[in-house]
Amino acid sequence: MELTDVYIERCDKDSEELISNENQTFLTTSIQHLKQNMNEFLYIESPTFENIKTDALSFEVDDVFKTYMVLLGFKVQKKHADGIKRYLTEHLHGENAFYSCSFSGEEGLWELNIPIDFMDGFHENQSIEQVLSITYHFLEQLSKSIAQQ
Repeated sequence: MELTDVYIERCDKDSEELISNENQTFLTTSIQHLKQNMNEFLYIESPTFENIKTDALSFEVDDVFKTYMVLLGFKVQKKHADGIKRYLTEHLHGENAFYSCSFSGEEGLWELNIPIDFMDGFHENQSIEQVLSITYHFLEQLSKSIAQQ
């Protein structure tokens, strides 16, 4: 994955107000930054994400389960519900793996909340960039499985 024109915001979870804009070097920060700053989420935009059928990815730690999450708008048609759910069920590993997905008719996309903790290759000692790469690969495979339906 070669990120181009990356735009990064650190935002407050409650108000969604901007804490700061970051440059690409912020991606070398440990993903644990989010557990150390539970009130924050990261919003990352890149034209590269068009390949995985989204404009942006948001990363945060779930307040209840304390799991790392990625939230995104997945731009595929509503008819792909079964394929999305099947892929997520089959490719998220762990006894307590969970996710949420709902179709937004207004926006014409799937709102996905996926726990990164249950993706292959994830561990908490990784940089944001490494976690972004794992997430990108996961969503790339999801996109390919949808295309084959």
